[in-house]
Amino acid sequence: MSKVFVIDTNKNPLNPIHPAQARQLLRNGKAAIFRQFPFTIILKKAHPDTPVEPLRIKIDPGSKITGIAIVNDASGEVVFAAEIKHRGFAIHESLSSRKQLRRSRRNRKTRYRQPPLHEWFRKGNKQPCPKQRRDGQQCGGRVPQATATADPEGWLAPSLQSRIDNIKTWVERLHKVAPIEAISQELVRFDMQLIRHPNIQGKEYQQGTLFGYETREYLLEKWNRQCAYCGIKDVPLQIEHIHCRAKGGSDSITNLTLSCEKCNQKKGTKDLRDFLKKDSTRLEKILKQAKQPLADAAAVNATRFALLEILKATNLPVETGSGGLTKFNRTQQALLKLHWIDAACVGKSTPILNIKEVRPLLITANGHGTRQMCRTDKYGFPNRHCSRTKFHFGFQTGDIVKAVVTNGKKIGQYVGRIATRATGSFNISTKNGLVQGISHKYCKHIHKKDGYSYAF
Repeated sequence: MSKVFVIDTNKNPLNPIHPAQARQLLRNGKAAIFRQFPFTIILKKAHPDTPVEPLRIKIDPGSKITGIAIVNDASGEVVFAAEIKHRGFAIHESLSSRKQLRRSRRNRKTRYRQPPLHEWFRKGNKQPCPKQRRDGQQCGGRVPQATATADPEGWLAPSLQSRIDNIKTWVERLHKVAPIEAISQELVRFDMQLIRHPNIQGKEYQQGTLFGYETREYLLEKWNRQCAYCGIKDVPLQIEHIHCRAKGGSDSITNLTLSCEKCNQKKGTKDLRDFLKKDSTRLEKILKQAKQPLADAAAVNATRFALLEILKATNLPVETGSGGLTKFNRTQQALLKLHWIDAACVGKSTPILNIKEVRPLLITANGHGTRQMCRTDKYGFPNRHCSRTKFHFGFQTGDIVKAVVTNGKKIGQYVGRIATRATGSFNISTKNGLVQGISHKYCKHIHKKDGYSYAF
């Protein structure tokens, strides 16, 4: 079971303790709850000086989910684990929706107006807008809204920046409640075998301990861990050449896929179009997917060095490891393929891990709401009112509360994230579903809104 974080009266982190010890301290009045997520207690009296064991936070960045683990390097114990679910793709969809709505409104109201200059240049056009006059104004006498300027160096799209911000936030939070002395990050492109032996070359490099791990892991993600020809899962998969090498096929990543042993032998040296002539849909899908880049990998690759700089700014020693090394460490210890376990296996510092009874905290990034003046339908027309007031009866949407209803039709105890109303009748999203119409009088704060929701 994950340990409980402890801080002293001066809010300095101490050694995490077993949940049973934390319950005893709370029961005896020697400590109080400092934070619910992650669960942290604060001592009420000065703690005698005891040696604090240094911990290492390990991060496995992902485009959708990032794994985090806090590991004791000396004992190999996983003290804390979490999985952060990012909202990068949701941000991308929201920005695209907003752009479409604005463009539609602009076309309805000013149908002859040219796009703003910054949109014109962002499309890759180096020459001035053809409808722009020499005096800097557009046809119609309107002054351009923006000038064409390049994006500042190091700029990332909001959907990518949010992933970095999520990880940065949680590294800072955990650093405040745990004695973290080092950081490990999976930096996909780094090849630990080449770093350890700078002069390695030829056959020795091709057939080293990490041979095949990088390519196989990439293909597993790209082809959804299933046979490309029959779709079977949970069986040993082999790396297959779409255009066989016997007929001139290359080892390029765009010519590789995954296949079960049966399909691999059945296909042999046949041309893919002949092999799948009776299944044109699957043939078209394979040819299309083979040339597509891995979107998730692209998102991680675009942010990995920016995240590395953020972690170095903490002034803690940062270790990096490749995805192939992470998988090598995990398979050597026969561990399951989970995000938080991958995080615990990052880097060459990985000891023999003790993950007994560890329950990861599931964190979902929800953001801090929206500044829309009203809600709209799919065509962009207003259809719902949006309250101007953020707080109602001391609560705001996103707070995690505990409601004990003592009378009425909804008698019971409910814990979850609330959606507030000016009437004082709130909705609570619990793990069993949505409960509507709970009065604010029955609600008690557990965790104030911080842009995330939590579960185990």
